[in-house]
Amino acid sequence: MRRISEVAVLAGVDEAGRGCLAGPVVAGAVILPASFDLPGLTDSKKLTPARRARLEGAIKAQAAAWGLGVVWAAEIDRINILQATYRAMARAVAALRAVPSGLEVDGNKTIPPHLLALPGLPQRAVVGGDALIPAISAASILAKTFRDRLMEHLDRKYPGYGLAGHKGYGTADHLAALVRLGPCRLHRLTFRGVLPEPRGAQAVQGSLL
Repeated sequence: MRRISEVAVLAGVDEAGRGCLAGPVVAGAVILPASFDLPGLTDSKKLTPARRARLEGAIKAQAAAWGLGVVWAAEIDRINILQATYRAMARAVAALRAVPSGLEVDGNKTIPPHLLALPGLPQRAVVGGDALIPAISAASILAKTFRDRLMEHLDRKYPGYGLAGHKGYGTADHLAALVRLGPCRLHRLTFRGVLPEPRGAQAVQGSLL
């Protein structure tokens, strides 16, 4: 990775797909230059797909560096979603073609240092950062647009689940498809709703309420 000439250049980091039942968790990392022209930049969830797509191209064109990290369902099941999110974020940072002076991470937790190529890299967790910090907003947009396109592609490979529509989230249609078809290799088997409840589990739960 090359070093950037500006002082205190921070990378924003965010993820997409953490709460899904199917597909990977994807993280983005973005270093924005001191001046940029990205009108309407904000949390990706507040934008229409068309607006996200337009901003995606502008972010990639203007960013000093950007990267993406992906962790698939099998690894999520093996290490849990929190650890998988950390790994996706670390992979996104590693994919940057420049070295930031620090990281601003959306949420209330930072990336465990041992996962980073530079363990001593300063970090700051920013709750609601995807709507407050432009570089985090940009990272959230790159992560979401990439993941949405990926799920649309995977919908053709794994038809019947409606992945192109719900993108792997636990909608009523998705849950009904799981009952009808069972899970495929994209599904996170450790997530509630993916596998059938063990017989009698609901009754036991009900007796404890």
